[in-house]
Amino acid sequence: MTLDDAIAAFSVYLRVERGASPHTLSAYGRDLASFLAFARERESSALADVRLVDVYLLRGWLGLLARKHAPASVARKVATARSWMRWLRRRGHIAASPADELASPRVRRGLPTLLSVDAACEVVESPAAESPRGARDRAMLELLYGSGLRVSELCDLDLDALDLAGGCARVRGKGDKERVVPLGRKCITAVRRWIEERPAMVHPKTGRQDPKALFLAIRGSRIGPRAVRSLVHGYGASGAGRADLHPHALRHTCATHMLDGGADLRAIQEMLGHASLSTPQRYTHFSMAHLMRVYDAAHPLARAKRG
Repeated sequence: MTLDDAIAAFSVYLRVERGASPHTLSAYGRDLASFLAFARERESSALADVRLVDVYLLRGWLGLLARKHAPASVARKVATARSWMRWLRRRGHIAASPADELASPRVRRGLPTLLSVDAACEVVESPAAESPRGARDRAMLELLYGSGLRVSELCDLDLDALDLAGGCARVRGKGDKERVVPLGRKCITAVRRWIEERPAMVHPKTGRQDPKALFLAIRGSRIGPRAVRSLVHGYGASGAGRADLHPHALRHTCATHMLDGGADLRAIQEMLGHASLSTPQRYTHFSMAHLMRVYDAAHPLARAKRG
């Protein structure tokens, strides 16, 4: 199997068998295209047979990338190479995976952007719900913070996924897995308000409107992640003075506030659609780090110790 064919076949596997999201497909595609370009320049013989790819070629590629990319970016490319070559080994295209010999750079994982309960409420309540756009934005923010949705999940929501009477919604997450998330009382009110205003958001010339999408752009098409990120930036700045706010920060904030409120990790895992319990376990560290910062800033004994 040629190197080109090996990469193309892996892409088909990710899309068809794994049901990977467009974002995941794009990330894997960019990483492997980068490796292919490197192999063309440095080891043309490997192009003819993927079995000729060895750990030295992979290390040369990663070493070149490390000059210009952050450790987190290089670590992701190592993970891509491992996933790809392990798949090739399982399919019998190679006898062993040279990518397993790669060392991943140590990545210092920083704390995510988190909001206090009051700040989160200020952000969510920033939109003026009297206008169609304001009603839409309020409903989206309620779902991002109240139900911890990923931005892609929010944009992909259809009208028929809602069960407002039952207080829940069906969400399709990573790996095309479906889960049911609860909707809070304020979220249900906001979504109902938006649905009342939704007919007004149509294409100004054609009058067309996406019949399925829950959330629409101003021209009546399904809203996209970029637009959602932009409006979250805006409401973060105006509502809480946080111009660095992004949709995933609202998801982190949702999980941390649930943990602080007594929710167990398994419930958070189910609600947020994490594949492994190790991911929501990170929120225990985030919550404790936040507590320590508050303690250091507010407790008189902590201040006395620093003095």
